[in-house]
Amino acid sequence: MALKSAISVTFLCLVLLTLANGSYAGKITVYWGQNGNEGTLAEACATGNYDYVIIAFLPTFGNGQTPMINLAGHCDPSYGNGCTGLSSDIKSCQAKGIKVLLSLRADVGSHTIDASEVATYLWNNFLGGQSPTRPLGPAVLDGIDFDIEGGSNQHWGHLARFLKGYGKQVYITAAPQCPFPDAWIGNALTTGLFDYVWVQFYNNPPCQYTSGEISNLEYAWKQWISGIPANKIFLGLPASPQAAGRGFLPASDFTSKVLPAIKGSAKYGGVMLWSRYYDVQSGYSSSIKSYV
Repeated sequence: MALKSAISVTFLCLVLLTLANGSYAGKITVYWGQNGNEGTLAEACATGNYDYVIIAFLPTFGNGQTPMINLAGHCDPSYGNGCTGLSSDIKSCQAKGIKVLLSLRADVGSHTIDASEVATYLWNNFLGGQSPTRPLGPAVLDGIDFDIEGGSNQHWGHLARFLKGYGKQVYITAAPQCPFPDAWIGNALTTGLFDYVWVQFYNNPPCQYTSGEISNLEYAWKQWISGIPANKIFLGLPASPQAAGRGFLPASDFTSKVLPAIKGSAKYGGVMLWSRYYDVQSGYSSSIKSYV
């Protein structure tokens, strides 16, 4: 009984300390797959810096198209065994407790989809279903990410609903732009079906960080945490100045200026980085991990 009481007191102290500090522990998400020089997926997970790794991208799907992933210089899905060798890397990441998702990219033209049809394809080819043509092999991914930056603002909520219909074990996430509400995925985000939303606070001057000025970012952040019924909201950042046209946030400014302004929310989830390649170059995740 004495030991149990001591543990309870310790836990209570930790809770009170967290509340007193007004902050919550965050996690780091990274996109992987768009540069053959970023190292393997297994190497990314072995760093211990990431809690979520998003395989990017599946840009071709819907509208009668044959679905096709594009992983830049990592593998060619149309040749031989294609990208099925990634299955062992995915399992290696998951064995470390890291969630691995596939990102849908829609940004060109009119992206009309049959939500039920696309959900069935994703379930059978990347999630818990069965298909003889699984592009990434037998490994079962943890969920689907929506990186919708153009095309159409329709159907995405329906697609999320169909995917969630397969069970709570399917994580649904999204990467909207920081102007609120997002023009493309905004309607879908109001459904409450999205577990995590990593908002892109870059390449968007009205709401990104600029040379010590955080008021625009802070205002947009408050809109996101109050306006979207997601479990957690992440601050999306470029991992180096070269990773985005605008909006790079130096690690020192992130930890000293921005983090204190956003970490007090229960909706705070952590940081999303674009991308693993640029993080390898800059070491950004290593420099912020102990603060996030």
